[in-house]
Amino acid sequence: MLSYKELGLVNTRDMFAKAMKGGYAIPAFNFNNMEQMQAIIQACVEAKSPVILQVSKGARQYANKFILRNMARGAVEYAHELGCDIPIVLHLDHGPNFEVAKDCIDNGFSSVMIDGSALPYDENVKLTKQVVEYAHAHDVTVEAELGVLGGVEDDVAAEESKYTKPEEVVDFTSKTGCDSLAISIGTSHGRCKFTPEQCTRSADGVLVPPPLAFNVLEAIEKELPGFPIVLHGSSSVPMEYVRIIEQFGGKIPDSVGIPEDQLRKAAKSAVCKINIDSDGRLAMTAAIRKFFAEHPDKFDPREYLGPAREELKKMYMHKCTDVLGSAGHALD
Repeated sequence: MLSYKELGLVNTRDMFAKAMKGGYAIPAFNFNNMEQMQAIIQACVEAKSPVILQVSKGARQYANKFILRNMARGAVEYAHELGCDIPIVLHLDHGPNFEVAKDCIDNGFSSVMIDGSALPYDENVKLTKQVVEYAHAHDVTVEAELGVLGGVEDDVAAEESKYTKPEEVVDFTSKTGCDSLAISIGTSHGRCKFTPEQCTRSADGVLVPPPLAFNVLEAIEKELPGFPIVLHGSSSVPMEYVRIIEQFGGKIPDSVGIPEDQLRKAAKSAVCKINIDSDGRLAMTAAIRKFFAEHPDKFDPREYLGPAREELKKMYMHKCTDVLGSAGHALD
């Protein structure tokens, strides 16, 4: 077994407590490769923001768990080299079962999510409690989920969302002992977070999503005062990236994300962690498609992944400084 402490990582306990006290949210950026990790660390060091490096089940299959944990070790050393020892968490996103969560804990993850939200309530409680007991024995923090998010991301898929029931949250967190709770208030996985029928259209034809259910969030906060809340499916799906992708040969119809003003509002509440994945995928793909259209003779991966990394860094900086409010809080 390898403890996350040997890699220089931290768990989310103090990080979330400080975020709630300071009225900001920690960025949780998914990564699958070196360029994504570099962009995340460059941006968060420059912004002096704490950060959560998220790994999905699909990322573990793509990049290999041993490579990922050593990339996390490298991220800690890279941040130090860049001049700021920001707090870094290595987190399992949407852990599907106890076995995967245990394997991550045994291999250097400092935080795990167990997603039993699609299970009947009592089975979700049982599974989450099992993971919590093992994780806490190794000082690893656990995120659970109550309520179902719609959309598709890696292996996580649901046709429709089901809002978290505020009347269940005290019972659930008490029985499971989880450290944070991912809730459903209208966010959704993927770059098409809502169907066109759920949205209105602006004058230039862009889909405008329905607002998040802040009344549900407020009711949960009332039931669980001071408890860390997490939002999944919170990418904004910037239309500038969608347009670049489509300009250079891609087809991404009816893309729609969460408006950033709603994320800013959420970040000032009990929401202390906001997940962002699709925006990074779009930024990287837009930069690569543009590069190849302008340089059709190029084939060196460094030449097209370099601009993609720079675009990712710019986007991550924006999230830290202008949306989540985490900039400047790395050394709190």
